Amino acid sequence: MADWERRGEYRLLCGHRVFTVSVPPRGAETAEPLLVLHGFPSSSYDFRAVVGELSRNRRVHLVDFLGYGLSDKPDLAYTMSLQADLVAAFVADLGLTAFALLTHDMGDTVGGELLARQLEGAWPVDVTRRVVTNGSIYIEMAQLSAGQQLLLALPDERLADDALVGDAAVRSGLAATFSPRSNVADDELAVMARLVVHHGGNAMLPRLIRYIEERRRHEQRFTGAIEAHPSPLGIVWGVDDPIAVVAMAERLHAARPDAGRALLDGVGHYPMIEAPEQFVAAVETALN
Repeated sequence: MADWERRGEYRLLCGHRVFTVSVPPRGAETAEPLLVLHGFPSSSYDFRAVVGELSRNRRVHLVDFLGYGLSDKPDLAYTMSLQADLVAAFVADLGLTAFALLTHDMGDTVGGELLARQLEGAWPVDVTRRVVTNGSIYIEMAQLSAGQQLLLALPDERLADDALVGDAAVRSGLAATFSPRSNVADDELAVMARLVVHHGGNAMLPRLIRYIEERRRHEQRFTGAIEAHPSPLGIVWGVDDPIAVVAMAERLHAARPDAGRALLDGVGHYPMIEAPEQFVAAVETALN
């Protein structure tokens, strides 16, 4: 976790201290920058094993959403609009006007809000191409875990100190989303879990998970923009995902038959962690 923190920097965005990582190209910069948006309940650290290869010929920019990873975790209502504002502020701070977009899990939903704004003319940037990976973009098809359902059943408020979800429970919940055929190191899971509970983030879990309710209410806006945005689209999906089932990837492809599609066998909800080489190859094919 400390190594990852040293690779990034903290920025003041929307009045909050937000952790960001910007990776320069390893060779000649021949492609547009890539903006990466992570999912629930983890952080930009999810992409640690792939960011080096993804930055072969482009700059790669990552951000921990508010309430996640190393960013501030205030006690407030977490909305997709708030997270989209944060990303837009990050993009403005970087001075980006054109970039590709890679999104995962909840990041797909934040990406959908940003794409909707761009289509409305409210976000004056050029999203050149996109890659969408394992996320519940069609929420009625999602197979929510018992832990997710439990969090959703709680009030939208900070957990009391005597009800906190600990490292072990977070680690177990994350592990359950991996394919039984994948082989993720225990220390990788341990860091992912520590980043969830860092700065009391585990107390915010009932607030953070409200994005699922918001996705239900505004699916046409979020997923409608993912389907309708004219930029070239790539779909990269771990087929063993127990929550964002592979049928979602098929449905998105039916809505966008022009999209490239890579279904990763033996891979679950976190393809960038479970199969980093396959993931990089699929993403680079989509981006190039």
